[in-house]
Amino acid sequence: MPSLNVPFTDEEMEGVRAAAAAEGKSLKQYLHDLGVREMHRKRFVAGAASWADRLREEFDEAFPDEIPPSERDRGATAA
Repeated sequence: MPSLNVPFTDEEMEGVRAAAAAEGKSLKQYLHDLGVREMHRKRFVAGAASWADRLREEFDEAFPDEIPPSERDRGATAA
């Protein structure tokens, strides 16, 4: 099974060890889970963005007075 050797400063290692202990995990398990969790988070965000893109036209038709945040003037709010 592939493995990875990652260097940390003493301060970084202290923080990572504390985070692992707070979750009741070994350092190895904590770092493994952190990487896997980030991979899952990115997949979720990509899926949510894709879902929103598919429904955007339907939403715009149902709520024509709503202004997307990217198109709002600074300080303006949605209707």
